[in-house]
This record gives sequence, structure tokens and C-alpha cells, in this order.
Amino acid sequence: MIKYDKLWLTMQERGITKYTLHKEYHFSKSLIHRLQNNEGVSMNTINTLCNILDCKIEDIATHYKD
Repeated sequence: MIKYDKLWLTMQERGITKYTLHKEYHFSKSLIHRLQNNEGVSMNTINTLCNILDCKIEDIATHYKD
């Protein structure tokens, strides 16, 4: 299972809000909802988030054994 708890902390540190993701970076509300609920997202989405936040994957996601 992949959890995106670190994403919200990294966003806060960088001054990026969910509203910013939606309005400035055109993330759909459903995509933000999927991230909030630790649901599957594409690697393209992960790559885009890393570019926006100037971070590594481990700064936004954590893998847990099922």
C-alpha cells in the first residue's frame, strides 16, 4: 500500500495548498481526493508532484506492506 501522508507535509513546507494544485497546476478535484484517500495515481502524477515540489518520491509517498 502506498500512502501520501508525507505529501501534505511537504506541500505545507513549500507553501503549496490543495487549492494551488487545483487552480495553478490543473489537478482535478477527483485526483486530489484520490491522493487524500491513498488511492492509486499514475506515475506521471507522482512525477508532476515531485517537479512542482522540487522533491524526491520519498518526500511525498511511503510504501507499506499489505
